Amino acid sequence: MKQLVTMVPRFRRPMSDRPYCGATVAGKLAVLVLFCLESSGAVFAQEPAVHYLHHGVMPPGAIGSQQLERGGPLPGFFQPVEIKAPPGALISPAARGQFQQPGAAPLRLGLLIGQVYRLRVANIPLSPGLEVFPTVELIDRLYAPADQQRRFCVPIELTQEDLELALAGKFVTRVIYLEDPLDTLPVPAAGQPQSWFEVAPGQDPLAVADALGRPMAILRMGGRLPDQGPEPGNSFLYGCPPFVEYPPPVKPEAASGRSR
Repeated sequence: MKQLVTMVPRFRRPMSDRPYCGATVAGKLAVLVLFCLESSGAVFAQEPAVHYLHHGVMPPGAIGSQQLERGGPLPGFFQPVEIKAPPGALISPAARGQFQQPGAAPLRLGLLIGQVYRLRVANIPLSPGLEVFPTVELIDRLYAPADQQRRFCVPIELTQEDLELALAGKFVTRVIYLEDPLDTLPVPAAGQPQSWFEVAPGQDPLAVADALGRPMAILRMGGRLPDQGPEPGNSFLYGCPPFVEYPPPVKPEAASGRSR
């Protein structure tokens, strides 16, 4: 199982509560990846003496729905995300009970906090005719200026390795987290591959991410296929929550060409 971890405020409650500072867009969105082949009962054996409200093995939607109960500026907010995939792969989000027309990555969408979105990934390199059906769960948001929200997208990357693991029957979980700006080196990340690392066996990826920053989204793939039939079931699509589709980002050379 692969997990990308992005920490969310108050995911854990230490024995002596610490004050919470408002979230900002400072820091980089990094990735924490976990390969887990052990039973779920062993996942939390090596966790610190902290009371955690959520765990990485919770089902899709459980963490996000509990986050919404906190109130604040989370319900109803469409957080921009950018879904990336290997060259040639096609991504189809689900809407109105069926998958939409496939589009090339990167795909930019606005997703509601606390909802679970089902995607279909087809035309995977080296795997003709095979498809993967990942889910994306937004569990927190960024606090960018109102006129720059689409500039600060949460990156969700479907790597070739992840897709191949899912096709081989493995369960992959990625938790994307926002790094703590006080503990982050000021190194430019634009144009670089998404940073990630594996957590040790027996560790909960959400707990590890909580020590490093603030979780933003959970990507899960593998282990589930739609029911046979012309259309996937509503439960498989998690009710098809609404989303906002944004135009693809403008390449710098294209923007400079138009300005002449």
